[in-house]
Amino acid sequence: MFNLVEHPVVTAWTDRLRSIDTNYEEFRRLLRQIGQLMVPYATEDLPTAEIDVDTPLEKTKGLQLEGGTPVVVSVLRAGNGLLDGVLTILSDADVGFIGLERDHETLEAMEYLVKLPKLSGRHVLVVDPMLATGHSAVAALDRVTIETPASVTLMCVVAAPEGVAHLQTHHPDVRVVTAALDRGLNDVGYILPGLGDAGDRLYGTE
Repeated sequence: MFNLVEHPVVTAWTDRLRSIDTNYEEFRRLLRQIGQLMVPYATEDLPTAEIDVDTPLEKTKGLQLEGGTPVVVSVLRAGNGLLDGVLTILSDADVGFIGLERDHETLEAMEYLVKLPKLSGRHVLVVDPMLATGHSAVAALDRVTIETPASVTLMCVVAAPEGVAHLQTHHPDVRVVTAALDRGLNDVGYILPGLGDAGDRLYGTE
């Protein structure tokens, strides 16, 4: 399941992220705002249940999220750039963290931290700005799906076709929502045209 967000503001802000002229402060702000704007697209398939609502004037029918607010899981460290924007909308969400680091020789993901709330039977939104080779995404989703959540959505900003294919091979039931589907990967696994290393551009590291 793959969804490309085609919204002029999201697209324009994503393309501003790409520019080498975008400094750390603006990069952080744009990524946070993109995360906020993408929440409706990432959650549009959540099930709802009908409820009775007492307004100041009369009783009426309404809807509530079935199963409550989704759990948000940030893939460290770059996922935290989206997390603040997501939590602006899903402010009562439980939050988990999965720390992964890419081995630049093998391009495989090495896990260094897992802190997750209860996920069983719950809807889960995993956030990570980049879906490149797909190795980190698959490693994170392997962890998340151990607990048999009701549904899982991966929300990213820029994806490569290779990463989408790799993820769909290993986790075909996971929905992918992205702001851009780029051309492909270079020989060291970076997205082209991409936006560079999102974590480094967020935090000023190299």
